[in-house]
Amino acid sequence: MARPGTFVKGQKKPNQGKRGPNKQTKALKEMILQALDEQEGGGVAYLKMQAILNPAPFLSLIGKVLPTTLAGDPNNPVRFERIEVVIVDPKA
Repeated sequence: MARPGTFVKGQKKPNQGKRGPNKQTKALKEMILQALDEQEGGGVAYLKMQAILNPAPFLSLIGKVLPTTLAGDPNNPVRFERIEVVIVDPKA
């Protein structure tokens, strides 16, 4: 038996109530998307610039977006036939 006041898996605290979505995370996401929309030239132009100026963080962002994008359809799975790496001079 657990000591009084210790956490027991599956047990709720008194007056805890149901927890909804994290409102701060949602608000932060909305602010980030608004800032991206308000960039001069639009969000796509800003992201293109960041891909050139800050490739490591940009590639990290791609790594977070791709898994959700490539989830695919279970009946029609995504197949890669070839992966190609092209090194491009950013000054060209």
